[in-house]
Amino acid sequence: MEVFYYLVFGTMTAVVAVLELSKTNKDRINTSSSFNSFKNNYLLVFSIMMAGDWLQGPYVYYLYSTYGFGKGDIGQLFIAGFGSSMLFGTIVGSLADKQGRKRACVTYCIVYILSCVTKHSPQYRVLMVGRILGGIATSLLFSAFESWLIAEHNKRNFEQQWLSLTFSKAVFLGNGLVAILSGLFGNLLVDTFSFGPVAPFDAAACFLAIGMAIILATWSENFGDPSDSKDLLTQFKVAAIAIASDEKIALLGAIQSLFEASMYTFVFLWTPALSPNEEEIPHGFVFATFMLASMLGSSLAARLMSRSSLRVENYMQIVFLVSAASLLLPITTSVLVTPSKVKDERLSLTSSIQLLGFCVFEACVGIFWPSIMKMRSQYIPEEARSTIMNFFRVPLNIFVCIVLYNVDAFPITIMFGMCSIFLFVASILQRRLMVISEKPKAEDWSPMKERNSEVDPLNL
Repeated sequence: MEVFYYLVFGTMTAVVAVLELSKTNKDRINTSSSFNSFKNNYLLVFSIMMAGDWLQGPYVYYLYSTYGFGKGDIGQLFIAGFGSSMLFGTIVGSLADKQGRKRACVTYCIVYILSCVTKHSPQYRVLMVGRILGGIATSLLFSAFESWLIAEHNKRNFEQQWLSLTFSKAVFLGNGLVAILSGLFGNLLVDTFSFGPVAPFDAAACFLAIGMAIILATWSENFGDPSDSKDLLTQFKVAAIAIASDEKIALLGAIQSLFEASMYTFVFLWTPALSPNEEEIPHGFVFATFMLASMLGSSLAARLMSRSSLRVENYMQIVFLVSAASLLLPITTSVLVTPSKVKDERLSLTSSIQLLGFCVFEACVGIFWPSIMKMRSQYIPEEARSTIMNFFRVPLNIFVCIVLYNVDAFPITIMFGMCSIFLFVASILQRRLMVISEKPKAEDWSPMKERNSEVDPLNL
């Protein structure tokens, strides 16, 4: 393996260590012991849930290929997963608000365990059912847990600034450290112990079962709007009215969709970008490097959000611009350096520059997650939090399905250019959100809720 990979990985490790160890009192938030117990319980559960998700990711495509399925069939399975998340996400989100977030988190565990079980079958229909279940589980993972956390945090009357501490730690652990350890553990099961490609899914099911037991034993239930007078359709209408009536919520949804669409597209593009002539690259090591970059970003986000004088809405404009510039590198390098058509055993200068750019993008991802969580906690009304959060994922899933379906139809530079444009637009929308959020509130959720009270099942 190239020395450059070790150099980048070592540098990332050193920077993350320095950032974490050099925190001063200005970078820390003073909290209570009761909050620390609450935070640590949530972080434990969330880390276990993310381990159940990260263990599966690197081996889904590989497992399908070992069953003899081609690229087209595998692509349809992936589309089914994102399509399922799009179609059923808003439904499960609404049910989480109405039936309880704890119950939704337990449902996530059960559904994802069933999805893992289907991986033992080589039958295409069974695997398709598994992908549909996986799509439903993904919707719950990215809405129910955060909704439960925010509601429980507020119910216990903890300070709002403390919420940002939980968000940044959740990203640092769940999207960083746990991802790296899960990748290493999965590699141990498949390659070292030769348990086969289905072993990571069995391990994931075990982690999910453990997490579910902790949730059942330690979490209390909370709701968005448990009123019996509102059925599922009414919940959808309330969420839609909230988005349409409040520009801040609409802008937040658009920003999230644009960034996540670029992020998920990047997942499909970084391999062909670093190995344009199908060169051998250490995928696992590069993935671990990206996760370290994400940890670096979340560590920076924790420092930024600990300063009460600095608003999330301000610095996120810069983050989106930097991320847009980082994904322009494949286009820039292809213009400045004529791409080689010959397979090279060594890492080219172009690929080296792109790898550094991709690490910058992953650092931006690490800043994005806790920051967008913070803004969601401020702007999305509690009554329909999970429903609205899953509404935000609808355009994202539509876009990813289109990309997957047409992944071979466009040159890779066009795809990166499109992602860059999305991120630039996100920066513009973030600027608009900053401006209107600084204005005095002319209207909030409460008066809007009075208007929404007219939306009654009797009037449907």
